[in-house]
Amino acid sequence: MLVAFNTLPDNARVWIYQANRSFTEDEIAEIKTKLDAFITQWTAHGAALRSGYDIRYKRFIILALDQQLNQATGCSIDASVHFIQQLEKEYNVDLMDKMNVSFKQGEFVAYKPLVEFKKMAKNRSVSPNTIVFNNLVTNLAEYKSSWEVPAKESWHSRFLK
Repeated sequence: MLVAFNTLPDNARVWIYQANRSFTEDEIAEIKTKLDAFITQWTAHGAALRSGYDIRYKRFIILALDQQLNQATGCSIDASVHFIQQLEKEYNVDLMDKMNVSFKQGEFVAYKPLVEFKKMAKNRSVSPNTIVFNNLVTNLAEYKSSWEVPAKESWHSRFLK
């Protein structure tokens, strides 16, 4: 059951997929249509899942699920992962690699392998105040408060010593 992302409760479960490149406006329009179709039919043991999505910075796909109505199951999570993998193939983009870091450089969102981000931190090319994206948040409240934060307030801080 597709609902507006901003109507989901703060305890809604969140999955964040970051792309290794920006999507074009045409791709975003197509992906939104595909997300609408997927979420409309997304179920857990035949029960509709009340969920929504957001696409941010032309680079992040955020799925959110209100588990107060129906909980995600292994099969429903597998279905969402399969859907994301299909997007990867169709758009020749990487959405599943968690060993990369996205951060802001001005208004631009940079995407670097973790090893390169560590080198940048060591060389002070990124600072404790660099805005990073903490894709490890698990619910909507954390997404709102702790997704886009200074590196010193995220797990990224371990590389800033």
